[in-house]
Amino acid sequence: MAMGTIAYYLIAVNLAAFAAYVWDKHLAETGGRRISESTLLGLACLGGSPGAWAAMRLVRHKTRKASFQTSFHVLLAVQIVLLVAASTERGRAFLTLLV
Repeated sequence: MAMGTIAYYLIAVNLAAFAAYVWDKHLAETGGRRISESTLLGLACLGGSPGAWAAMRLVRHKTRKASFQTSFHVLLAVQIVLLVAASTERGRAFLTLLV
């Protein structure tokens, strides 16, 4: 996959995650049908964790729900470990074995 394609994907998924978290906050305040936590975490899992984190901080959404925060932080930690591993030759070799 070309670097440009990856960049466009990450921009899109982060915008989608940001919008979903902000929209869910709006729905929470207005009594609308909510976006499921699994969908919100799924967007973060697909690479949208920076956008999700920014939205959570900006609109103060899902910041007091301990179980959601735990899931989000575990997901974030796994992503950071994978990113660090992917940045080294040995790490890439290990990741190739996993896939």
